[in-house]
Formats: sequence, structure tokens, C-alpha cells
Amino acid sequence: MPSVQQIAEEIVAREGGFVNDPDDPGGATKHGVTIHTLRRLNLDLTGDGQVGLDDVQAISQEQAVEIFVSHYFTAPKISSLPKLLQPSVFDMYVNAGSNAVKILQRLLRDMGYEATVDGVIGPQTIKASRLAADVGEQALKDAYGVARRNYYFRLADRRAASRKYARTRAGGKGGWIRRAEEFLSPRYHLSEQDFQKRVASWG
Repeated sequence: MPSVQQIAEEIVAREGGFVNDPDDPGGATKHGVTIHTLRRLNLDLTGDGQVGLDDVQAISQEQAVEIFVSHYFTAPKISSLPKLLQPSVFDMYVNAGSNAVKILQRLLRDMGYEATVDGVIGPQTIKASRLAADVGEQALKDAYGVARRNYYFRLADRRAASRKYARTRAGGKGGWIRRAEEFLSPRYHLSEQDFQKRVASWG
């Protein structure tokens, strides 16, 4: 299994460079770090006394990796989860914050384990995830990946402007769906036909 540092480096590579897409609720982003994250952490990288677009553009890949490891892996206690589950939850936490944990908690609850959906990895979530992993850690990882993919689909169902992240202009799987499936066993990847059926209502 790759180290936390390696996982973070892969996330940064996947996220790409500076983007300021008006349809992205996260706002301006570089290497996956949003302007909202910089403001929340009060990271004035340019030293001009305010946190703005210049600071987003100034983020290096190394700084992005450090932010992710410290604030998106260590702080939310992802290291307390089963090993196989950590990379996907970490990647999702970078993408969706505490919703990554809520997806897991809903999944665990649906599987019959005691879990409060609060977005916080505490003793209850740790216990439930480890019990589920004892039954089948790979199965838990895949179930989380499917739940994560469904989360993205639901976002796009509700918000037309977000559909471009789930479906390409050519009609194939968009970045969100491909991202979720990177952490899924191949047999659980949607076929092209099944994907088209799922997004048919989008027009």
C-alpha cells in the first residue's frame, strides 16, 4: 500500500494546475487546494496581508501535499480507518470535506452497524468500520467506492451546472466518475451502456 505522502502526491497530480471555474462551488483551485481552504487556514502565501487569488496561484505542489496530509488526513483521523479504505476516503475528503466521512457513516449504518452521520471520525465510526472490515475489507472498500460514485451522481442530478464534472462533452464518464472508479475493483466499474442509462435523464 502506498504511503500517505504518495497518496497525497497522487491527489495533487490528479487535481492539476490553477482553475477558476465559476460553476465550481469550491472556487478558485490549484493542485486541489481551494481559495476557501486557504482562507480557512489563513495561509497568506504572498505576504500581502490578505488571502486571495494570488495566493491560490502561488501554491506549490509541495505545499499542496503538506496541506492535504496535515489537514485532510491527519486532522480528520483517517489513519484510524481500515488500511484499504484510507486512500479513497482521503481522496474524497480532499474533494468533498467531511461529506467523505458522512458517506462512510451512511454506508456503515445501512450495513447494520451503529454509526451517527456527523462527518466526524470518532470511536463509533472507527469501531463500525473495523467491524465491517473484519467481515471483508476489500468488500468495504468497493462498497465505499460505489457509494462515493452515487454521491457524485446525486449531486449532478440536483445541479445541472455540476453535470460537466460527471459527464464529458462527448458523453462519456466525467472526472468525478472516473475518480471514484479509480478506487473500485474493475468489476464494479460502470459499463458505457450502464453509464448512459444512468445519465439519460440529464438530456
